[in-house]
Amino acid sequence: MVKSVLGVIGGSGLYELPGLGNVRWETVASPWGEPSDQLCFGEFAGLPMVFLPRHGRGHVYSPSDINYRANIDALKRAGVTDVISLSAVGSLREDAPPGTFVIVDQFIDRSFARAKSFFGKGCVAHVAFGEPVSPRLADRVEAAARSTGADVRRGGTYIVMEGPQFSTLAESRLYRSWGCDVIGMTNMPEAKLAREAELCYATVAMVTDFDSWHEDHGTVDITKIVAVMHANADRAKALVAALARDFPREHEPCPIGSDTALEYAIITAPEKRDPALVSKLDAVAGRVLKR
Repeated sequence: MVKSVLGVIGGSGLYELPGLGNVRWETVASPWGEPSDQLCFGEFAGLPMVFLPRHGRGHVYSPSDINYRANIDALKRAGVTDVISLSAVGSLREDAPPGTFVIVDQFIDRSFARAKSFFGKGCVAHVAFGEPVSPRLADRVEAAARSTGADVRRGGTYIVMEGPQFSTLAESRLYRSWGCDVIGMTNMPEAKLAREAELCYATVAMVTDFDSWHEDHGTVDITKIVAVMHANADRAKALVAALARDFPREHEPCPIGSDTALEYAIITAPEKRDPALVSKLDAVAGRVLKR
């Protein structure tokens, strides 16, 4: 069995993870460029953990400027087996007010200015992505969240916009008509890349506002968002502690195959593969490329 290493990607307002033991911040080099920050290595109740602030400490990267490929590659190189994404979002539903934690199970990707795959010319791969969230991991996240007393909603669709501006009223209404539940700027292509890297992935979408659609709340107020964001960050830290305490010390096989997503995904014939690209894929796809 593979030993579990829990990765946590912290979104807006979450730039450190208190409570870890044997903490060390280390630079993890990636052939895909620079990650958002150093990785924070530590352990909680004997469970190895790796934390990465998605926007960098001090919030230096906008959603469009984040090097998602380097972030996921670095986590893979660090030995991470499961990734929890903590993300600030706007709510598109009346019954998911600010302060709600939504454990999403679907995504709609409306981003357009980001590299979305590790693969391409010289090594083509197509991974299954109908179920983008690992259900067993989501189960554990939900249980941890409920144990802290958080207001939890299980299931929902997260629509990813490019940003960094918030939605117009017309856009917000459109996304509601599509049946979306929350809106944010960062979980794509992060979730897609995690699947390509054979990492189990789940998102805690932490609601800070009602986007632009709610008649009683008006347009997004950044000062109110920041206040809710800080409160959510404290709850998120308690969630992570509860999750780590009960997390299995040996990695559980994913029931939808997140951790074996590349088994039959690489299409390019071995003799046609670009050696330079294959070299960059050593961490992400080494399991299948070395055979």
